[in-house]
Amino acid sequence: MNFLEKVKKQLIVSCQALEDEPLHSSFIMSKMALAAKLGGAAGLRANTVEDIRAIKQEVELPIIGIIKQNYGNNGVFITPTIQEIDALYYEGVEVIAFDGTQRERPDGKSFIQFYNEVRSKYPDQLFMADVSTIDEGVKAAEAGVDIVAVTLAGYTPYSQKIKPLDLVQGLIAKVDIPVIAEGNFDTPEKAKKALELGAHAVVVGSAITRPKYITEKFSHAIKN
Repeated sequence: MNFLEKVKKQLIVSCQALEDEPLHSSFIMSKMALAAKLGGAAGLRANTVEDIRAIKQEVELPIIGIIKQNYGNNGVFITPTIQEIDALYYEGVEVIAFDGTQRERPDGKSFIQFYNEVRSKYPDQLFMADVSTIDEGVKAAEAGVDIVAVTLAGYTPYSQKIKPLDLVQGLIAKVDIPVIAEGNFDTPEKAKKALELGAHAVVVGSAITRPKYITEKFSHAIKN
């Protein structure tokens, strides 16, 4: 059974903690992945080779791999260059995800230049484009990516008014490749709605794996 079959209409849990977060630790992320598996997750999304390696020691769920890397003030930081693609490929993950927006990348390449390079180098790898608009999703699909995800809806300057659920629905009507719901699907109701609209799978991260963020939601609600 391949990746897309394993996660169809299922929950994928994003297990990530950046350097400034209390749970930043490959060991902790591996245990978070185990908890996600025990809770019913069909797949995982993970950041950095170190975390992915630790997670593989704990569970056998399929992984969407990314490397978040900042290059100066450039806004593209999710697997932004071929160097991050190389690292993920040689570590081995079922899917490599990257920024699929139309913004210029840190090395000056456009999305299509970047994608043509990685597809030519790794023709058999599954690739997922994280996009923020319908146009970006359509262009990524036309370029040949295997999956599009609405991960960056609201996170680019020109998509701040776009709601992730609306983008899921819009992309499903426009592309003939799987659309994954990701980004602010922070309640079971939103996740279920995305699948009902036709999303292939739904990725949930902060609402499950970031206790600081979860605590802040409760704290702010109580104070207000």
